[in-house]
Amino acid sequence: MSSSRRQVAPYRVGEWLPSDHAILVGWLEEQVAKSKESEEPLAPVLQEFQHLIESNAEIYMLFNQMFTQVPSKPPYNRDPGGKPQIRDYHQMLAVMNVILTHTPTYNDTGVVGFPINAILDWSMGTEGGYAAFLHPEVNAMLKKVLNQFGSFLKSPESAYAINEDPDEGWLGSSALQAMVAMLPAVPGSGELNYWDRQLSDAEAKQAFIDTFECDPQSAHWGFTSWDDFFLRKFREGQRPIASPDDDRVVANACESAPYNLVRGVEEMDNFWVKGQPYSLRHMLDGSHVDEFVGGTVYQAFLSAKSYHAWHSPVSGVVREKRVIDGTYYSEIPSEGFYNPLHTEDAGDSTQVPDPAGPNDSQGYISEVATRALLIIDNPELGPVGFLPIGMAEVSSCEFAEDVQVGQPVVKGHPIGAFHFGGSSHCLIFGPDVQLDFDLHGQAPSLNSYNIPVRDQIAVVRS
Repeated sequence: MSSSRRQVAPYRVGEWLPSDHAILVGWLEEQVAKSKESEEPLAPVLQEFQHLIESNAEIYMLFNQMFTQVPSKPPYNRDPGGKPQIRDYHQMLAVMNVILTHTPTYNDTGVVGFPINAILDWSMGTEGGYAAFLHPEVNAMLKKVLNQFGSFLKSPESAYAINEDPDEGWLGSSALQAMVAMLPAVPGSGELNYWDRQLSDAEAKQAFIDTFECDPQSAHWGFTSWDDFFLRKFREGQRPIASPDDDRVVANACESAPYNLVRGVEEMDNFWVKGQPYSLRHMLDGSHVDEFVGGTVYQAFLSAKSYHAWHSPVSGVVREKRVIDGTYYSEIPSEGFYNPLHTEDAGDSTQVPDPAGPNDSQGYISEVATRALLIIDNPELGPVGFLPIGMAEVSSCEFAEDVQVGQPVVKGHPIGAFHFGGSSHCLIFGPDVQLDFDLHGQAPSLNSYNIPVRDQIAVVRS
């Protein structure tokens, strides 16, 4: 991504939510108005959520605190009454009720990429929010809510937003320009990345058609649902596998941007502090930890508009495969309002709650969020861990049906996918493997850009 594009893009890193909070407030006002106009009763799953809040004294206290603890001054609040936009859990549930049966339309701000995350945006950073979103009963309830939202997004009824409206349709000129701008060049093609080119609307449309399997002559271009659109497949030849027969070469598991690279990782560490050190025992949920202590963790993030399937980084035999239940909206405490450095009177504008908390918490959530775990035994690399991590609405970490314990997987072949939006993932290597990483001329950071899936990201050091 060119430096000029980074400066002007109205998105948070990863293009999840807008960096301008006024845009978020405007979007929330629309959702609140829709919830007030709606005569629909709360969906049964939200009635159950309300009962949980009101019947459990601890949860009731936390869900009241998380909204009252948001400061009542801009940029956290633009409401004329001097209160947060979402003022209480009743309003939260009412807005969720609207969201559960509506497909996000495209918006230049990117705010609709994660609508439930948006309504909890600042409350996540409060002391009450931090405690609430770590609570096991709250996360079990959120799982039910997100599963229902996911079911709607997999239904044919959700396909209505996959249209060519120039502003709001996901196949319109604005959305196509934004999605194509995320695409790296085909490895070995010698072409510029799309974000380094100036494409007309017609060129962007053709680039999307050339890149992804679709049929512009069919309704919704052949996509049967919102989920089907977001799990769109690359056309044959678009993402060649790096050195398919060479076990010394590690392929990129996701179309993703480098976030962090750490060697000599500890078995246990204080992952909730500002530096977010990796804590292997918690990341792996206790699985085969001793084999990875002192090894290497590489983490990368996926934009909400990027390709969402996972591909095996190496060939080998699957030793373990499971999904680990965890949190959905927890962020690191140091990004919140109650960090001692985050005071309302701070003269330094950097000493305020980070508006990109969910993204800035990617190291932290590798230990606590809902995630999947795959361990592959490779003859050259030994055990290799792959950890796809759900972030907010991206709660569905789903393995491919043919990925089974005791069975082989082949480097570059599909092994699963996230449903709905972007997320994060880690690759974990043991201490005896010395790797040289190829991150395509960039350092891991929140300002990095996508590396093609299945392209080389590391090679065993000679």
